Amino acid sequence: MTEAWEAAVEAQIQGAVQRGEFDDLPGMGKPIPGRGTPYDESWWIKSFLEREALPSDLLLPTPLQLRRRIEQVPAEVRDLPTEQSVRDFVGQLNAQIVAWLRNPEGPRVAVRPVNVDEVVRHWRAERSARERSAPAARPHTTAPAVAPARRSRWGWLPWRRRRAH
Repeated sequence: MTEAWEAAVEAQIQGAVQRGEFDDLPGMGKPIPGRGTPYDESWWIKSFLEREALPSDLLLPTPLQLRRRIEQVPAEVRDLPTEQSVRDFVGQLNAQIVAWLRNPEGPRVAVRPVNVDEVVRHWRAERSARERSAPAARPHTTAPAVAPARRSRWGWLPWRRRRAH
C-alpha cells in the first residue's frame, strides 16, 4: 500500500516537473538562508517579526511593554494637537495599566499609572518653547472692514424651541 502511494506521489511530481511548474521558483539557485549557523529555537518568531516588520517589543511580557510605553509617553504626546488629546492618550494608557494591575501576569515589575497633569504640564511647556523658537511663519492679514452679522440673544441655544409669533 505504501509503495502504491509513493508511486502516485512520484507520478504527480514528475508531471509537475514536465509541465514546468517548478521553474522560476523564488530562491532558486540561491543558498538556503541560515545554513551553517547554529540552531536557534525561536528562528520562526524572529523571521516572522522581520518579514512583517513588527517591533521586537511584542515579545516582552505585559509589564515590561507597559514600562516601555510609559518611557515613550513624552515622545508620543509631543505632536498631539490639543490638551484633550494628550489627556485622552494618557487616560487610555492608564486604563491599560490599571487593567494589568487588577490581574497581573508575567514578572512582578513595578508599574504605576502616569500622572496626567504632569504630562500635560510638560506638553504645554514644550509646545510654548517650540512656538517661541519658531519664527512667525503666518502671513500678516488685515481684518475685514465689515462687522459680522449680529445673532439673536438666544440663537446659540440649540435645545431651545423658538415660538412662532
